Amino acid sequence: MEALSPTMEEGQLVRWLKGEGDEVAEGDVLAEIETDKATMELVARGSGVLRRIALGEGQTAPVGQVIGVIASPDEDIESLVKELGGNGGKPAREEEPAKAKAAKAEEPGPEKPKAEKAEEPEPEAEEEAESEAEETEREPERVRDTGDGRIKASPLAKRLAKDAGIELTGVEGSGPGGRIVKRDIEAAAKAPAGARPAAPRRIAAEGPESEEVPLSQMRKTIAKRLATSIGPIPTFYLTTECDMTRLLAARETANAQLEKDGIKASINDFLIKALAVALARHPEVNAEWSDKAITKHHRVHIGVAVAIEDGLITPVVRDADRKGVGEIAVEVKELAKRARDRKLKPDEYTGATFSISNLGMFGIDEFTAIINPPEAGILAVGQVADRVVVENGEMVVRSRMRMTMSCDHRVVDGATGARFLQTLRSFVEEPGMMIV
Repeated sequence: MEALSPTMEEGQLVRWLKGEGDEVAEGDVLAEIETDKATMELVARGSGVLRRIALGEGQTAPVGQVIGVIASPDEDIESLVKELGGNGGKPAREEEPAKAKAAKAEEPGPEKPKAEKAEEPEPEAEEEAESEAEETEREPERVRDTGDGRIKASPLAKRLAKDAGIELTGVEGSGPGGRIVKRDIEAAAKAPAGARPAAPRRIAAEGPESEEVPLSQMRKTIAKRLATSIGPIPTFYLTTECDMTRLLAARETANAQLEKDGIKASINDFLIKALAVALARHPEVNAEWSDKAITKHHRVHIGVAVAIEDGLITPVVRDADRKGVGEIAVEVKELAKRARDRKLKPDEYTGATFSISNLGMFGIDEFTAIINPPEAGILAVGQVADRVVVENGEMVVRSRMRMTMSCDHRVVDGATGARFLQTLRSFVEEPGMMIV
């Protein structure tokens, strides 16, 4: 199992693209491996024949473990096979081979008595059957439970009760053995509303009550990294609210030009640009902590949080402060698509110096995001919404947006973070300030 990403500790084999006995040339793609960030291709590092597969599809192995053997056709690999385990290096199989199943099926066994199954009348014959039941009417019986929690009622009666919203447990059955039949439901339906047995709110009875979802490599990594963030990192939060009037106008003007080239910039693209320029002017925030030193980065690489099926990943826009909003828009769209397709390369999701997470599209006003170590901060962005504010002593409606910065207090002090947010807010409220 090869380390296919800088943070990969184990991999899950998605599928083999070569089978035992297939010839392999150096550079051929052997298999697809799910890492902590994406599904990557495992490439052969030598030529020969794939003599043995030691890890089945869907199984996991730590980096460095042998998952297959490539050798020449006549090479003796028995000693290596023994090292792979008692099963000869073969992947464990959950299902029995087809031949074994067939042999078991042919083995004679004691005959089991056939359970008699009571046939229920077809829907077309239900009313006729119930009419016959009426002719042999018995005294109503109060106990209609079959002993397994089910109520004795004809299929037609059940359907009529469901349509009328009547609970069967409150209906007296007049059919044989206390069975609830059509006329019992009709009588219950004619009863005063207050006396009618109401159907309670039901929970779906079909299917399992719960299920276990196996952890993907990405979800395992997210859990590990979060445990190294919010606990060990002394985090504090700073929130500010911005007037979005000018940024929205700038976006409309920019898109009028960008759309000629098929590009449309989002609010988030403008925020990435503003964040990157602010970080370039505050290298003390564009930094990271280690036990030996605080590293201040002179290049700005923004990690953009993207939600995917298995969790969250932050593809990186490199040198974002030096790129135009249109360029950032194109890059973010492409990176997000590759992230959702699990096709990101390691250098496309590693090396960020600061991150941004935007939940505004979900109607979230504000939230706190968890720092992605070793970065010293992350910006959480809420929705743009019309709010009543006071300007010059009068109440007016303005488009506003809240931003919350999570800070690693080992690197960023309160005043340092506040000054940085002041700069960022000035860029958001007056986008022209970014080029001054």
